[in-house]
Amino acid sequence: MKIKGNWIQVGLFMGLILFNSTRLLAQNSVVISGQDPERRVITTAVPFLNFAPDSRHSAMGDVGVATSPDANSAHWNSGKLAFIDDKMGFSLSYSPWLGKLVNDMSLSYLTGFFRIDENSAFGFDLRYFNMGDIQLTDGLGNELGEFNPRDIAIGGTYSRKLSANLGLGISARFIHSNLSGNISAVGGSEGRPGISVGTDVGLYYSKPILSGSKEGTWSWGINISNIGPKITYNSADDLDYIPTNLRIGTAYSIDLNELNTLTFALDFNKLLVPSPPIYATNPDGTLATDEDGNLIIEKGKDPNRPLISGMFGSFTDAPDGIKEEIQEVTLSFGAEYTYSDKFAVRTGYFFENPTKGGRRYFTMGVGFNLERLGFNFSYLVPQTQNHPLAETLRFSLLYTIPNN
Repeated sequence: MKIKGNWIQVGLFMGLILFNSTRLLAQNSVVISGQDPERRVITTAVPFLNFAPDSRHSAMGDVGVATSPDANSAHWNSGKLAFIDDKMGFSLSYSPWLGKLVNDMSLSYLTGFFRIDENSAFGFDLRYFNMGDIQLTDGLGNELGEFNPRDIAIGGTYSRKLSANLGLGISARFIHSNLSGNISAVGGSEGRPGISVGTDVGLYYSKPILSGSKEGTWSWGINISNIGPKITYNSADDLDYIPTNLRIGTAYSIDLNELNTLTFALDFNKLLVPSPPIYATNPDGTLATDEDGNLIIEKGKDPNRPLISGMFGSFTDAPDGIKEEIQEVTLSFGAEYTYSDKFAVRTGYFFENPTKGGRRYFTMGVGFNLERLGFNFSYLVPQTQNHPLAETLRFSLLYTIPNN
């Protein structure tokens, strides 16, 4: 891994170094997500689970919970799979990650589906996040060895129509995160791969409508992803949440004529993970602790809570109340124009509040379909200069087998 210089390189490098507590690895995951670590960002382990993996939806500003179903639906809303008309399909996506910083980090995504009958379908997905080769050191700078950190998630999905317009989907996945191998940290504690499981539940509703003389489709979706236990890289005392996420959105598609279709989509996202509290400080600026050595919370709630408590409490635990809760919601907006189902042009915008990570970027992309084979490409343009996500590319290949 060769790190290029900019404002975030130190955060990335430190996030991949083995410290006295491996939890610091997860706390620096905001850097890998392209967020500013100086903001009040909600941190989780294995953030790659929420990265937009395919080119079509990433070109539309990372929307996807209510768009028309395709082979990549398992990531966005498992309830959509049952509405795919094709008998079987596969998709392979690849994206160099943080290309402005490093030259060997990447995200790969393989997914597929097949129809069981006219009302149900099964899907699978494999996600692989490669962080490249790094030199691990301890807190004193002593070299501990070279290692290739990598995360992988393997999952399956079952989706079924509950009615002609409504579908329900459930996904389950196994998560394996290996950030340091078995190299010992300072103090003798041994690092180890983190293991967890996650579950998704999605609802999708789609209904044809008439707009004047033109036909269209209105749809909405809701998906809760990565519901699962905390993960540890060290001991049972160092646990981190996985990125449980709530996604709600809608999409409207209108047929301009027999060949031309225009779609608009809007998604809202919120991590169902505790907000970071504000800790008390000493007169010299250091963090204050109680008699037992625990940090003193000045404002907000203790983030070390069980899974269910953390999920439901995430709506009311922000130190600045409802204002901060609203700031934790990200917005994605996208548009897609298709011609004869053979050619597509897409664009979109993603917004994250400046106080919660500050990611704001435009996206664009194109797609081509040649009978059973499709190719999609997307490109990301941040609003801020020298952003680590600048020039992020994604490539996707799709192959479908229609019903006879």
